[in-house]
Amino acid sequence: MPDGRDKRKPQTRAGPRHVAIIMDGNGRWAQARGRPRLFGHHAGARRVREIVTACPDLGVKYLTIFAFSTENWRRTQTEVAGLMNLFRRYIVKEMQEFVKNDVRVRFIGDRVRLDAKLRALMDETEAVTAHCSGTNLTVAVNYGGRDEVARATRRLAQDVAAGRLKPENVDEETLPRYLDTCVLPDPDLVIRTSGEARISNFLLWQSAYAEYEFIDTLWPDFTSEIFTDLIQGYGTRERRYGAVPA
Repeated sequence: MPDGRDKRKPQTRAGPRHVAIIMDGNGRWAQARGRPRLFGHHAGARRVREIVTACPDLGVKYLTIFAFSTENWRRTQTEVAGLMNLFRRYIVKEMQEFVKNDVRVRFIGDRVRLDAKLRALMDETEAVTAHCSGTNLTVAVNYGGRDEVARATRRLAQDVAAGRLKPENVDEETLPRYLDTCVLPDPDLVIRTSGEARISNFLLWQSAYAEYEFIDTLWPDFTSEIFTDLIQGYGTRERRYGAVPA
């Protein structure tokens, strides 16, 4: 006789193919230890490698991380300068590791405000890892969802004005082709660390149907074990995309 309890067990579905992470809590992590905020950012950068390395075994093909927002320029000049220096050092240090681990790296965001040396390193990293076919790591630097949509709309409008695109052909399938993420699938799961329950202008268009996890863990304490638990938990969720469950 069938065991009725089995019917109440959540059905396990495929895990997320694309995970996006808002890496929050570096500054608070450092301050809790009596250290400057940049100490926390360095600890957070080291954590990125662990999470990237964990992706293949978890079936995560795409990982997008929020490194620096368009709003982060409002922080102190010391912190901003330290973060920019950290980005440069991190890219130089990790570039060969990316290649070794078959990680393709892309950057999204408005690069115009970034200094020339950082832009050159970003370009070099994208070129050096272009052949990699394992994990796709996308790093959002000077990125804001509203800014991205505004820039995409501007490019779309230019194509309409130039006659390359008819206004009547513009629909919800058109705009994504102009977004920074045009070559990426939409995220299935968005994780935010540090206990904050807001999306902070991150992947606004792309996350329309993403699942969200807001957790209390500060980013420097976000281990591969925590990541694994969240990935496995995703598999028990029912994704209906507005439809009625069967």
